[in-house]
Amino acid sequence: MPLLPAVGAGTWPCCGLPLTRPFSQATRRGGRPGGEELGRLPLDDLASVPRPAEGPELLFGLSPCLLALQAARRRVARLLLQACRSGLQGQRAELLRAAEARAIPVLRPRRRELDALCRHQVHQGVCMEVSPLRPRPWAEAEAARPGDDPQQLWLVLEGLQDPRNLGAVLRSAHFLGVDKVITSRRNSCPLTPVVSKASAGAMEVMDVFSTDDLAGFLQARARQGWLVAGTVGCPGPEIASSSKIPITRCLDFLWDRPTLLVLGNEGSGLSRAVQASCQLLLTILPGRQLPPGLESLNVSVAAGILLHSICSQRKGFPVEGRREQLLHDPQDPSASSEAARAAQHPGLSSGSEKESQDGG
Repeated sequence: MPLLPAVGAGTWPCCGLPLTRPFSQATRRGGRPGGEELGRLPLDDLASVPRPAEGPELLFGLSPCLLALQAARRRVARLLLQACRSGLQGQRAELLRAAEARAIPVLRPRRRELDALCRHQVHQGVCMEVSPLRPRPWAEAEAARPGDDPQQLWLVLEGLQDPRNLGAVLRSAHFLGVDKVITSRRNSCPLTPVVSKASAGAMEVMDVFSTDDLAGFLQARARQGWLVAGTVGCPGPEIASSSKIPITRCLDFLWDRPTLLVLGNEGSGLSRAVQASCQLLLTILPGRQLPPGLESLNVSVAAGILLHSICSQRKGFPVEGRREQLLHDPQDPSASSEAARAAQHPGLSSGSEKESQDGG
């Protein structure tokens, strides 16, 4: 199917996605641009058009598309690679070979056409028409028992609504070795292409589950011997003394049993029912006195700090050996470069590099 007529028609025929983002009524009236769009953010992260229930969607970005092909969890209708004068190299060439091996049709649109299809998201010259990716029912995660591994770590997310926050959390979770991710089905951002791009493709390869009854899920795991550790912002003295659930600094937490780390909504945190299901609350203490409005961290930043403080206790955590080697021989430049390469994930490290090359 030729791409140019589709662009001229104003929609992408398979997904029905508009090619331009309409201005809101507030913008036309001279109000604050983006106000209505920000208000709709929990419902949809790609403008006001509803996400298709079962139809295809447009995945964009080099790492998301490459990892989606490798994971083979999605049906792929076609691949769109930006036309360029020079030949394809590196991961783009690898992506083309993977698509050809699976007999996936490949189109070569121009940059402006991809910009329109992706609504000017940072696509890095790569898009794929794919089936949606859904979280799996949490019942499928019941096979794991606490006795299987005393250092299992599952990340539980209640009501995360910003797709870029969710993507950043998934990227950190995958990088640091989280075993599974559980999300609340209600009031949570779906696994959209924006989430996948923000995760640098980690969403395509992670085990993500969901449940309608998050509190019940946590209570069932606690009965099986798991530690349910919630999270709370920096508590004042009156909150710390009145809390019925122990509050502990994340740096003081000892990871000696299978643990569920529970993060709440960007604005309201954990619901009462979920917090009441926690046996412990972890917090991150600030390094200085903070003015009102700056007492908390972005949820994706907090997730990275909390996960690293826990996962660094894991036996055989790769950083430990490298840190000792660097301390013994700080003048060895090869050790530094090897450590940097070891810290990179083949699929997740390339996103920022490629974005800078492609104007992201």
